[in-house]
Amino acid sequence: MADVTNGNSAILDEKLSRLSKKPGVKASIVIDRASGSILKTSGDVSVLGTTQSRTASTAASFSNEPAAAEESTSKGIDDFAAMIWKFVNNSGEMVEEMDKDDELRLLRLRTKKHEIVIVLDPKYLLTVIHDTPTS
Repeated sequence: MADVTNGNSAILDEKLSRLSKKPGVKASIVIDRASGSILKTSGDVSVLGTTQSRTASTAASFSNEPAAAEESTSKGIDDFAAMIWKFVNNSGEMVEEMDKDDELRLLRLRTKKHEIVIVLDPKYLLTVIHDTPTS
């Protein structure tokens, strides 16, 4: 994981700490806006994986090799970050094509199990995964 620089680390740590205490929050991930690299994660990072990474992790857990399971989980988090980064970039392009004077600020994606909220900052993407509230 890359390190957050320019004093932003303390600000991000404080934001992540506050977010992790909110009801229903499962995990959060901070992604570098320019490169898509992971800056920080918190919470139950197993929810950040993809279907493929969870399948590989389950298979690796039966191999009696803890390093293989950990590597699979890490790859799943990297894959998740790449999907978020691609989603944000594609959504930003769509907004720009609709109106060049407008800009993307927040994305919210709701599934049956989780809600993913992505807050865009000029330097990073703050992504929070939480349980879908009952309606």
